[in-house]
Amino acid sequence: MLAAQLSNDAMPAPARLRDAMRYAVLGGGKRVRPLLAYAAGEAVGADPGNVDAPAAAVELIHAYSLIHDDLPCMDDDALRRGKPSCHVAFGEAIAVLAGDALQARAFALLAQSQVGDPAGACALLAEAAGASGMAGGQAIDLEATGRTLDLTELSAMHRMKTGALIRASARLGARASSGLSSTQDAALDEYAAAIGLAFQIVDDCLDGEGTGARIGKTAGKDAANAKPTFLSLLGASEARARAEALRVEAHNALKPVGDRSRRLAEIADWIVAREF
Repeated sequence: MLAAQLSNDAMPAPARLRDAMRYAVLGGGKRVRPLLAYAAGEAVGADPGNVDAPAAAVELIHAYSLIHDDLPCMDDDALRRGKPSCHVAFGEAIAVLAGDALQARAFALLAQSQVGDPAGACALLAEAAGASGMAGGQAIDLEATGRTLDLTELSAMHRMKTGALIRASARLGARASSGLSSTQDAALDEYAAAIGLAFQIVDDCLDGEGTGARIGKTAGKDAANAKPTFLSLLGASEARARAEALRVEAHNALKPVGDRSRRLAEIADWIVAREF
């Protein structure tokens, strides 16, 4: 599905730019955000085909954010998903343009969708990706380098930087169903908020405890750059316990959604148990 959206026919573009976009999107990754979109859609009875556009859109936004995060002016990381980062493989200028183009393509997919409320979907994704969401969280992260944040500050930063797009993924997938109720929408948002923070906590632990070969990016980067993390603030044991508490919170949040939320529960379990 992602490959089709980045094909020559679907997206005429200069060859090197298109190659960089495909490299960033199709070269590995866990696909957590589109999986969440499909699982949330399934939970509220959406046709899977109706989830294709939002699922692709959230993954394209995620891929663009990783390109920009890895740039020398941001986190300056040469490794992503076990291979050279996009700016290492294609140069900084093409990498910046690839990220920009992926973001634009994501909104085009939602705007062109014939399902539900395309304008509302674009607004929801824009909020999640913008200054009050992912981009704002990244700005706080850059400013926090070398400082100590307390648990409230650190959690608030990552609810923006990581959690906002995860929440949007679930809500956009669910909105592909005409039968979505306001109670279910709120429950899915609560679920996604919990797993979004759990995802970041586990990421912090893996960065400190894993190896580059296992996690697919430079291990120990946060500590080397003096970035505040859940691992540095809480220690491994307490951080993992916090992630487990958020997993339970996510499961409890799904109760109003109904019997079709099994995949969402399984995603929460995997997020907390993962070792890569």
